[in-house]
Amino acid sequence: MKFKATFEDICVSVVSYLFMGILALSALIPFINIIAKATSEEWAVVSGKVTLWPIGFSLDALKYVVTSSQFLNAFSVSVFVTVAGTFLALLMTAMAAYPLSKKNLWGIKGIIVIYIFTMMFNGGLVPNYLLIRSLKLNNTLWALILPGLINVHNMLIIKNYYESLPDSIEESARIDGASNITILFKIVVPLSVPVFATIALFIAVALWNDYFGPLLYINSPNLKTLQLYLRDIVTNVADDTLQNADDAMNLPTEGVRSATIIASTVPILCVYPFLQKHFVKGILIGSVKG
Repeated sequence: MKFKATFEDICVSVVSYLFMGILALSALIPFINIIAKATSEEWAVVSGKVTLWPIGFSLDALKYVVTSSQFLNAFSVSVFVTVAGTFLALLMTAMAAYPLSKKNLWGIKGIIVIYIFTMMFNGGLVPNYLLIRSLKLNNTLWALILPGLINVHNMLIIKNYYESLPDSIEESARIDGASNITILFKIVVPLSVPVFATIALFIAVALWNDYFGPLLYINSPNLKTLQLYLRDIVTNVADDTLQNADDAMNLPTEGVRSATIIASTVPILCVYPFLQKHFVKGILIGSVKG
């Protein structure tokens, strides 16, 4: 059935689109400005004439950044932390959520309360740091991966998704002699791809963008993540290195900073198209049972 839109409906739609358009532009304009600086020639960037469009198109700054040994090392470290951390966190979260989705589990309510309690209260920064140091994980990449293996919010989303699956599927498997591990990995996991894709995206973005963890636990230059390297570029810590590099003598510092930001952002943006089709479905089914 077609409904005729009233004048009030049209006004609300116009205002909504205008408001959302302004928000979108406010988020895109800084990014467009960074792209313009990263692809403009030196004289245009130095003189401050670059706004939203490249002047004297040049990819020298981007070429310098993506071929820099420091950038490549930081990039490889971030890729390892993101890939390994996402896989392990998704595995542990999925395994923790499965028994909690069974209402006949003894003490299930108390266990869930304990998990939820950790969402509201934690040991704090200093105890966490002392724990990492006592486990001798300081200045290792495991200090960035192990503390976040189970996120209670993500676990509850997966738990609710498990509860939405028909019980008859598991009952049929148990009649055939399947164990809990077999049911989980051969039946439940294949049926949970949408919510896994959603949670994997959450975890990967969080690990890729993590700045405070590496700043707190990593001291070795060879273990710096891309976010720490980006911090060094943006806050002028790496200016001396940049100015003394032969390949960067004719490159503006602002252009190199912008190119580094672009090179750091593009990889995680490339992940979205592959997970987008599962994103909405997974988050809706995982957040509301039924």
